[in-house]
This record gives sequence, C-alpha cells and structure tokens, in this order.
Amino acid sequence: MNQEEIKTFLPHREPMLLIDDVATQEDGSVLAHYRIPDKPFYCEGHFPGNPIVPGVILCEIMAQACFVLHLDALKNSTLLYRGMNNVKFRSVVKPGDACVITARLVESKGNLYVCDAQLSVAGKRCCQGTLTIATVPTGD
Repeated sequence: MNQEEIKTFLPHREPMLLIDDVATQEDGSVLAHYRIPDKPFYCEGHFPGNPIVPGVILCEIMAQACFVLHLDALKNSTLLYRGMNNVKFRSVVKPGDACVITARLVESKGNLYVCDAQLSVAGKRCCQGTLTIATVPTGD
C-alpha cells in the first residue's frame, strides 16, 4: 500500500503522515517504510548542528504502522494512543535515514489493541515498544 492508499484510511497528512508504504505480512504483522526527510521540522531545534529525530516521533512512526493492523476498526473511528510500555531507544535516527518498521498485534479487547513494534535503520534496531491504542468514534 503506497502513501496515497494509506491516506484513504489514516487521517494523518503531511507533515505528520510518517509512513511511505506498508504491507501486511503472511503472519498478520505489518512491514512499513519511512524515509526521514533531509530537513524535517521536528529536527530544527533538536539539535542544531547535530539533528536527531525525537523519540516521540519514532513512537508516532511505529504507531502509524500499528494502525494498519486495525483497518476495519478505523471505519467511523480514529485510533488514539492509550499507552506505551517498555519503550526503548537503542540508537539515534537522523534526517535522511530510511526506517523499516515492523508491528504485530499482541492482544485486543473491546476497543483496545496492544501491539509490539520496532523501528530499524540499516538493520540496526533503533526503537521498540508495546503500544496500546484505542478506537474512538470520529468527532469525539
């Protein structure tokens, strides 16, 4: 699924649409890609002369990949964070880096979904965590 197809179900738009493409794998997990722009707005002051992608942006990239696991739940709803557990930042991500994101559903209960996700650059794990997201009716 390319970025234009992603826009048909995710409400995010540039500059906060943080997935370039995504595919569902045979095991039910997803594999997504995102190339960090050369001069992203979120690196302007983080840090001058040594830009590093903020950890919260890495978590958002992973969350957007997780949303793809729940396309049916997106009908008339928005998926929102409900929690992040065991998030670890193992290596910095810089402007221009090509990120590979994997995500899989661990548990679902009612409108809550628990997913494990990780983000890597050049085969090196940079961020990982367990994200809990919930469907919320659109407009709330």
